[in-house]
Amino acid sequence: MKLDIQKHHLVPKHEILSDEEKEEFISNLEYDQENLPKILLKDPVVKDIGAEEGDILKITRNSQTAGVFETYRLVVDKEAD
Repeated sequence: MKLDIQKHHLVPKHEILSDEEKEEFISNLEYDQENLPKILLKDPVVKDIGAEEGDILKITRNSQTAGVFETYRLVVDKEAD
């Protein structure tokens, strides 16, 4: 039986931004998208949702102190040197 990693209570919701969402998100950045926090292509959730290098993921977490918190990650193939 395969475990659905996205249904685990410790794994926050991961979504791939559509091309339109990505374009809008990047246009509102005050820095280059390469400076976004990274998430590796080999990450189990990245693999599970079918994300590709260069995609931007929106990660939604529920926090007891902050309520709903959204963060964004750039999918990369390897760790920065």
